[in-house]
Amino acid sequence: MEAKKTPQADLSKKSGMFLNLGLLVSVGLVLFAFEYKSYDDRNLKDLGQLDVEIEELLDIPITEQPPPPPPPVEQPVIQEIPDEVEIEEKIEVNFDVDVKEEMVIREVVIADAPVVEKADEIFDVVENAPEFPGGMEAWYQYLSKNLKYPTQARRMGIEGTVYVVFVVNTDGSIQDVELLRGIGGGCDEEAIRVVSSAPKWSPGKQRGRPVRVRMRLPVRFKLG
Repeated sequence: MEAKKTPQADLSKKSGMFLNLGLLVSVGLVLFAFEYKSYDDRNLKDLGQLDVEIEELLDIPITEQPPPPPPPVEQPVIQEIPDEVEIEEKIEVNFDVDVKEEMVIREVVIADAPVVEKADEIFDVVENAPEFPGGMEAWYQYLSKNLKYPTQARRMGIEGTVYVVFVVNTDGSIQDVELLRGIGGGCDEEAIRVVSSAPKWSPGKQRGRPVRVRMRLPVRFKLG
């Protein structure tokens, strides 16, 4: 038969208390060991006083050295120069020059270089412009008699001024007739035809010589 312990004799219930008491005692012993101080009881030796002589520091003044004396200035040696010797030289001037009062100096006249004119050069502006025989009034009469109003321009009601340019040669003949500004409707071609078939003009002149001149003239078309 098994013997049963009484509840009062069961020590397992008090194991926690005993554990806490053991931890508390061991922590207290550790703290005591760290806080415990040991002192050496040996007698301290009296070293006495050190007899050290301390020299007083003396203030040593800073000595100022005077600047070196400047080097001696050498005085320039003045040399006496003898007086300049004046040299007298006799200069003979001969005024016996035979000058005639009647002597006349001729003026030198430089003539202008001759202007070389090219034969084929065409001028736009000349001293004497070309002229139609009888003047400009005769020219307009020639145009009014010889111009034929184009049928197309008349039917379309075109009117205005056609500008032509042409060259008057040295013999007065007309060439290189071109349209400068036209109005269309056949008027441009008619103006060129009439000017090309015009009689000879008096040629233009430059420095008294006949030259080729370019002319620009209007040809007017107006419905009557």
